[in-house]
Amino acid sequence: MTRASLLLRLPCGRPGVKAVVTAGLFATTLWNLRGLLQRPEVFREASKHAEPLVVLMWEWPSKQLPNLSGDVCHELYGIAGCWLTMERQLLGRANVVVFPHTRLRLGRDSLPMERPPGQSWVWVSLESPSNTKALARWNQTFNWVMTYRQDSDIFIPYGKLVPNRSATMNIPTKTNLVSWVISNYHRTQKRAQVYKNLSRYLQVNIYGKANKKPLCNDCLLPTTSKSKFYLAFENSIHQDYITEKLWRNSLMAGTVPVVLGPPRANYEQFIPADSFIHVDDFGSLEELATFLKTMNSSRYQQFFAWQERFSVKLYTDWRERICTICTVYPRLPRGRVYPDLESWFNT
Repeated sequence: MTRASLLLRLPCGRPGVKAVVTAGLFATTLWNLRGLLQRPEVFREASKHAEPLVVLMWEWPSKQLPNLSGDVCHELYGIAGCWLTMERQLLGRANVVVFPHTRLRLGRDSLPMERPPGQSWVWVSLESPSNTKALARWNQTFNWVMTYRQDSDIFIPYGKLVPNRSATMNIPTKTNLVSWVISNYHRTQKRAQVYKNLSRYLQVNIYGKANKKPLCNDCLLPTTSKSKFYLAFENSIHQDYITEKLWRNSLMAGTVPVVLGPPRANYEQFIPADSFIHVDDFGSLEELATFLKTMNSSRYQQFFAWQERFSVKLYTDWRERICTICTVYPRLPRGRVYPDLESWFNT
């Protein structure tokens, strides 16, 4: 029994009892109020849910501007309390302002003149460090980074495997051994050198602008799906830089990826170890070619075991990527600025 209840049970005829009871209840109320006042996060949480988080896109990452009218994040992706806008006049109301690196101009005058108190700025890039220039001028500018790297403040992969209990194994009919879709071919790239040496031992069906055989969007997957293997060669080798070459051109198409990129262990953080072939698995490209050419049907089917448990989710809509900011916003650090963005990204 509490002290307050004991006081209430005393005979009311005794002198001073009523005063004691009143004082006790008043003290209890003050104690509870003190606890609330010492927890400002209670009030912050309440106010946070009162109004949506305003995310201002200073520029849109792609050339084609999307429709941002209505509650896009909730209607399309089930993310509530998140308002995307490109209206710069709302800068003063924005909680977050997003700056895609591909749209940043050379001078800092392309950024807002002032940053309202409490507002956070996000630097966004899906390109690798090898293809991202002029980072030094953006030191001491951005609070958060949003990239394909897992150690980013906001992680935006090109794709991922999602659990799917109803999934079944589906291997499209194969008519050729290896294919590759390549738009920008540069002899100095490692992928060009690997392809040149590998092609000495097996035939590779090449599509894309580099070979003057461009594929329409609806033609790509039906074309690569006819190959037993696909060369998912990245244009540069960097941590976590695993692009649509793996997710769309290969796994989604139903062909086995032969990957050239970060080490095998890095790929295995994203996909099962038995779902792909890494160039580094072999002592020479001749050994790799022999492995591909002599693989029997039973061994080949083992590469598709993942299909019975997972499906490929491909991220193609920038609106979905930007909406994810709202899902992680409460956990992001406040008041921090990246002092050397170039050093972080090139690590």
